[in-house]
Amino acid sequence: MSSESWSHEIESSVSAARLFKASVLDWHNLGPKILPEIIASGEAISGEGAVGSVRQLNFTSAMPFSYMKERLDFIDHEKLECKSTIVEGGDLGTKIESGSFHFKFEPTASGGCLVKLAATFKPLAGTSVPGDIAEAKESVTGLIKATEAHLVANPEAYV
Repeated sequence: MSSESWSHEIESSVSAARLFKASVLDWHNLGPKILPEIIASGEAISGEGAVGSVRQLNFTSAMPFSYMKERLDFIDHEKLECKSTIVEGGDLGTKIESGSFHFKFEPTASGGCLVKLAATFKPLAGTSVPGDIAEAKESVTGLIKATEAHLVANPEAYV
């Protein structure tokens, strides 16, 4: 079975560098603080946030699965880009064989940024990509907008 993918773009008023630091590099720490109704806790399992590091997010009953571990496969701090792969949890092994995400934060003339996400999933035989793509895009938009609101309210954070 072949992989299926989708992409999504989200505009933000926050600078690309701050949003990248908060929503990608430190998400396992920040996510539970700003979205406690969805993310119960997060932790670095191995590594110091460099390529090869693994981190885990534990979810509340608001999510259809209890946790997800991801490995950071690529990080470019200058280009504000990150690629990660699901290594455990989520829909891995129940609906998908593999799943990966590619985030890129591009500065805009307004001082904000454009967040570009490409997601790729390989469904298990007999299944389709888990959930609804529109729902997944809405969820990612919600996470980015929650991070944006936190950064606007805390201008000294992640500078």
